Amino acid sequence: MTSDVAVLRQIKPGPRQRFLFAGLAHRTRLIDNTGMIPAPPSPDTLLAWYDRHARKLPWRTGPAERKAGVRPDPYRVWLSEIMLQQTNVTTVKPYFDAFLARWPTVGELAAAPVEEVMKAWAGLGYYSRARNLKACADAVAAGGGFPATSAALRELPGIGEYTAAAIAAIAYDEPAAVVDGNVERVLARVFRVETPLPAAKKPIRALQERLTPKRRAGDYAQAMMDLGATICTPKRPACSLCPWNDGCAAHAAGMEEDYPRRGEKSERPERAGAAYVAVRTDGAVLLRRRPDKGLLGGMTEVPGTEWVQGLEPMRDAPPFAAGWQRVNAPVIHIFTHFRLTLSVWTAPLPASFAAPSGHWWASADELPHEALPSVMKKAIEAALPGATRKRR
Repeated sequence: MTSDVAVLRQIKPGPRQRFLFAGLAHRTRLIDNTGMIPAPPSPDTLLAWYDRHARKLPWRTGPAERKAGVRPDPYRVWLSEIMLQQTNVTTVKPYFDAFLARWPTVGELAAAPVEEVMKAWAGLGYYSRARNLKACADAVAAGGGFPATSAALRELPGIGEYTAAAIAAIAYDEPAAVVDGNVERVLARVFRVETPLPAAKKPIRALQERLTPKRRAGDYAQAMMDLGATICTPKRPACSLCPWNDGCAAHAAGMEEDYPRRGEKSERPERAGAAYVAVRTDGAVLLRRRPDKGLLGGMTEVPGTEWVQGLEPMRDAPPFAAGWQRVNAPVIHIFTHFRLTLSVWTAPLPASFAAPSGHWWASADELPHEALPSVMKKAIEAALPGATRKRR
């Protein structure tokens, strides 16, 4: 009872909305100082729209296929959901196709060396996902396949509440509440949720739980994602094309872009460091592997200093004596929790120069295929333009 009323206090009703939460109303009357809860929009209306306008995605089993009895492959669903975290569809498509061509099943992915998985992941960012992807594949292969419930899926490495709900709904039609950024935006507008994100996540999830239908839960989850991605966009939403526009409180008030509410952003702290790009006369670049734990764990990098607080990097810390020359412009890279400024240094070395312990030389042909995170690609490109681009 308390949680229901708490949800109500986050919502501002719209003038066109009707009261339909009959079961909950019988217990609580659903009225507090904000007025009566707005009626939920109809999942059936959204599903009818999805049947006509579903995006064609390489990992998706479309509504027509599902109605014909084709079941989604949980491996493809899982792989796409992990890749799509903090990344957009356009970026993910080629990576997904490449992974599937190389490792068509979860068993084949589990059998792959982790270094090869990290190389294939390079460029997608948030590299802990790649390590968890491999660990999850190992666990699923050992267990004989993906579990079919969100509760069991959450026990696997790298699968949290959202990913478990998405896999369970899309692959197995469990009526799990799937809430990503698109869903948050849609429901924040439909119900005019006044609480800023991230505090609004809990009431929005409660709304999604009540809206998720018992039948076609997977199609409903994907319809919500498509609605947010193609119609209810962050800027200039196409409200005239929205199947839920008649019941959207923000649209009725002409305030679509005012939702979801967001709290004030804090400034990212600054960090600084130095990167050393050593290049042999034959074009090979000196590399090393980062520790498995921590930021960019297990990825490949050029030698460098620690990244320290502030704007001044650690001084006089090249990996070995050489004719180091500083590249004119520093590299700026934005991480989730801080802004990094890297000074880049380069030095020419003879082809006979031996790699220090724990390092190796990557030839010009090998370099584009190394597991380099974006920040390291930037550092190398600052010294050697075009060096990290794959050759056709």
